[in-house]
Amino acid sequence: MSGLSSMHGLDSLEGLGRLDGLTTVGPFGELGGLAAARHSELAEQSGAPGAAPLTLPAPRATARSGGAERATDPVRLLVIESEASDPRLVEELVAAGGAPIELHRAPGLAQAAGLLAPARPGTGRRSRTPRVDYSCVLLDLAAPPAGAAAGDPLDGLREVLRLAPNAAVVVLTGAADAQLGAAAVAAGAQDSLTRDETDGPLLARALRYALERKRADESQRRLVEAELRGQENARLQRHLLPTPLLDGADLSFTRRYRPGRRRALLGGDFYDAVRTDDGSVHVVIGDVCGHGPDEAALGVALRIAWRTLVFAGLSGQTLLTTLQHVLEHERRSDEIFATLCMLVITPGAPPEQAPRGHRSARAADQLAAGATEPRPAPGVGQQPLPSERPGMEYAQLYLAGHPAPLLLSADRRPAVLPSELAGPALGLLPCDDTESAWPAQHVELEPGWSLLLYTDGLIEGRVGAGSRRLGQDGLVGLIGDHQAGGLTRGRLVDGALAEVEELNGGALTDDVAVLLLERNQQPVLMG
Repeated sequence: MSGLSSMHGLDSLEGLGRLDGLTTVGPFGELGGLAAARHSELAEQSGAPGAAPLTLPAPRATARSGGAERATDPVRLLVIESEASDPRLVEELVAAGGAPIELHRAPGLAQAAGLLAPARPGTGRRSRTPRVDYSCVLLDLAAPPAGAAAGDPLDGLREVLRLAPNAAVVVLTGAADAQLGAAAVAAGAQDSLTRDETDGPLLARALRYALERKRADESQRRLVEAELRGQENARLQRHLLPTPLLDGADLSFTRRYRPGRRRALLGGDFYDAVRTDDGSVHVVIGDVCGHGPDEAALGVALRIAWRTLVFAGLSGQTLLTTLQHVLEHERRSDEIFATLCMLVITPGAPPEQAPRGHRSARAADQLAAGATEPRPAPGVGQQPLPSERPGMEYAQLYLAGHPAPLLLSADRRPAVLPSELAGPALGLLPCDDTESAWPAQHVELEPGWSLLLYTDGLIEGRVGAGSRRLGQDGLVGLIGDHQAGGLTRGRLVDGALAEVEELNGGALTDDVAVLLLERNQQPVLMG
């Protein structure tokens, strides 16, 4: 089971997407109903009056053979005979055994080596002898190795094992060579038969058992390789994915990461979070366009460069401009770009460049509800002064072609943070372009705030079999419903990811990174 667990962990990066104790959420649990309800809700929001709601595709059943027998192909048997072998012996044994065996013969290891050796590329000629993938080799140990004088009787076996690593090998020995047969099995053969004591049924059974032993050996070898690869990838992943540096920030940080490519270690998405000496918390999440190891490596490079620049004291426009220069030097093509969302959270006092009366969390809610401008507080022409808002925190939001985060609270529906000041994706325009600017959007965060940052893989999942996407509006409703159901932190993120996949009809094809940053009065918890 340890090998199987490692293979599973490789697919999902050590279970980063597991549900933290939420055992009732699944394709046939409460999420199935939530996903079906989400189809109807999205159809009502965007469809014409009277339009039928989208139908959630039923889970695909896994076909099983049951008691039906699996059809078997004939065993392709290569018999390597010695000069002393009776050429009719094996034919008679095969005929007497009654098993479906396709017989091929080679009078000695010299000819067998030509049949088993792989074709050399680039010769431009077709071999007159058709290539055959032999499933089993019956080797008479009296046959000398090709091109060599008689020596160690197992040299021929070693040559066959080298030339045909995927074939099961059965050796024939004389009656006086029982110890030689045991040595051959120890050297890698699947079975050993005595030449004068073998009949047809015994030969057929030995070949059948040898094939099953070979399959079992291959399965065990692949299992061990997968386990070792999983352990190595787990160690590598721990170094490639960041460890947020939030000591003393009094924040809860939950993150989930899922590469879109099957069995990939990392995707092009990246994230990080650090607290600097002045008490500010810096958070970033980004997405390199495209899929593959080059994009994953570029994402890691950008994340490391971002952390370095933050600790060097850079911020805002200067940091993003420098990060674009890094992208331009590291990317393999001029068409590669990266979207990015960056937050700088300052507790206790607004940043010096923040205008008086800048947008608050409640104003973001009002805009999400359809208001064109934030409504002022009753009896006041603008937002109260920072000194009049105890416990208020302030954030500077920078968007470079990236979807805006969601602001969560305990008593209101989630709201999308303002994005009208968003700039272009990094690498899309030259830094000296007049439109290549990333101004700060100043946001007030009321006590008890939570911020959900994500890459576009989360909102570009499909809803049903059509072309409809979940989108930010769908994500707002989805997160709000899960909050109303009492889910928090890791269970909230995992439940949302599970429902997004359920709506999509399967695993998401794009990379997904999700961060949930929460202010609390408890020690820092790593999700």
